[in-house]
Amino acid sequence: MKKIINKKNNKNEPWFKWLTRELNSYEAFKDFESGKNPRHVAEDFVSRNSIAISEVFKDFDEEDKDTLDQFLKLTECEMHVFRILEKQIGLRNKVRFVDFKNKKMKS
Repeated sequence: MKKIINKKNNKNEPWFKWLTRELNSYEAFKDFESGKNPRHVAEDFVSRNSIAISEVFKDFDEEDKDTLDQFLKLTECEMHVFRILEKQIGLRNKVRFVDFKNKKMKS
């Protein structure tokens, strides 16, 4: 896997570590609060980091492509887990209990 030069001039950091660090420090929730959707937040992130990202692509090889593919799969899996949890929480809030003694439904 190729190394990149990041903002802190660490020549030994792999591109995926740099990307993870930058994404984790990017304050996307502020953008969400201002009404931006995830796609626009991502586009802003890429725009703000375009120089470093272009450095990554200069030496991008098949191993890097495979790593990116694995990250895409992992990210998609995480999204599905969150959707399942969201659905389960929604269903939990809709569950009704029946008190057979009173013959009335309670929420």
